[in-house]
Amino acid sequence: MALHLFNTLSGKVEEFQPLEDNLVRMYVCGPTVYDYGHIGNFRTFIAVDVLRRFLKQSGYKLKHVMNITDVEDKIIRNAAQQGVTVQEYTQKYAKAFLEDADALNIEHPEMLVKATDHIHEMAHFIAELRDKGYAYPTDDGSYYFRIAKFPEYGKLSKKDFAGMTDGARVDVDEYEKDNARDFALWKAPKPGEAEWETEIGPGRPGWHIECSQMSMKYLGDSFDIHAGGEDLIFPHHENEIAQSESLTGKQFVKYWVHSRFLLVEGEKMAKSAGNFYTVRDLVLMGHKPSSIRFLLMSVPHHKQLNFTFDGLTQAANSVDRLRNFKLRLQTSKFEAGSNPVVAELAANAEKEMRAGMEDDLNTARALGAIFDMVRDVNAALDSGQVKQDDVSKVLQALEQFDEIFAVLKDDDAAKVRATVEWAQAEGKSDKISVAAAEMAKAASLSDAEVEKLVAEHSQARQARNFARSDAIRAQLAENGIILENTKDGVRWKRK
Repeated sequence: MALHLFNTLSGKVEEFQPLEDNLVRMYVCGPTVYDYGHIGNFRTFIAVDVLRRFLKQSGYKLKHVMNITDVEDKIIRNAAQQGVTVQEYTQKYAKAFLEDADALNIEHPEMLVKATDHIHEMAHFIAELRDKGYAYPTDDGSYYFRIAKFPEYGKLSKKDFAGMTDGARVDVDEYEKDNARDFALWKAPKPGEAEWETEIGPGRPGWHIECSQMSMKYLGDSFDIHAGGEDLIFPHHENEIAQSESLTGKQFVKYWVHSRFLLVEGEKMAKSAGNFYTVRDLVLMGHKPSSIRFLLMSVPHHKQLNFTFDGLTQAANSVDRLRNFKLRLQTSKFEAGSNPVVAELAANAEKEMRAGMEDDLNTARALGAIFDMVRDVNAALDSGQVKQDDVSKVLQALEQFDEIFAVLKDDDAAKVRATVEWAQAEGKSDKISVAAAEMAKAASLSDAEVEKLVAEHSQARQARNFARSDAIRAQLAENGIILENTKDGVRWKRK
């Protein structure tokens, strides 16, 4: 088998084959840093992370480029209103995006590029389109792309633009009208707004030109994968194709991969509906970053996800079940030997996980495989059928799983603590729930400090010094550490 992906351009699932040997060149539309990222944004970024991790697991080398859009309509407006430069305004939110991505275990791309570092190259791109007859200036110094010159316009979004009015223009970056307009490549300066002096005159780039210029600079005229949320298909990605292929005469991208929107409790997420959540909102409510990641990737990216708080609780339980299973394997004592039945359970899980991921990144199928294994191996553990040689095989299947899903490491407490400290520094202490505060406490002791106290606790119990052992248990509990007494000794985990 090989990886198969749904390609928005062809409208069907296709076998993935890179253009160049074993190298995958991939571009992802990154955040527009005018505010903190919400869970809808991060569903897409986690889907891309799953794709990236699976490509690496499959032996591919990656050249993954993601942009930071730090100049566009909302940013220009907000920066002007606050009387700060575009760079000053966006720096805070770009930093927050990377912090949130780290909290959700999203790997960084090989290259992270900012729009404001490429303004002059974008202007040159537009000048070349003008010289080829695809771009034209208006009286105020703006430049527009002449859609009528690109007959294939609409091939990605499958929209019919037969009734398009030649020469009608739209200058806003984001729009939803089905009847296309010539779109802005370059916007003439306005009083009080940021501008750059370039070879095509003063002004700033339109949103769509950014991704074409930066992706082609770092990945070449044609590359393998372009990914993003489904909201970007039209007009953003449609416009990228038009301006890129008009310039080069070559196919811009081979595979277009788009993630579906999410709903929140069955409704479209919107600030006006009161159901709009950033990652930080959820953490301050007492939800672990690992639970958020797990829920956002539990439904395959090409299907709509209904984000619910019941689902978030179930995700937390699922992560706990996996971590407890791994801890049980690592801390229990086993008889020598092996059991071919257990080895087969692990092998089948590995095979079925891989088949699920090759099936257009079917994360639900892969999750089903790992939880089937957990159930069956737990039953074998209960009946003493797991032997010493079996443990490494089961742990290997867990490792294969976690190379993609990245939820087994119990580091939530430190991440929650960082978000709590951010909220305190930003004057948002009233947003910190009791659960988040308690979770943050669990990061106050290092693993080594916990291990030392647990050893002391065990020694005190053996010496029948129950006052001391109880005092240590209480001290650990106060710091968010839970002790579990088992037949094989004491285990611990963070709250």
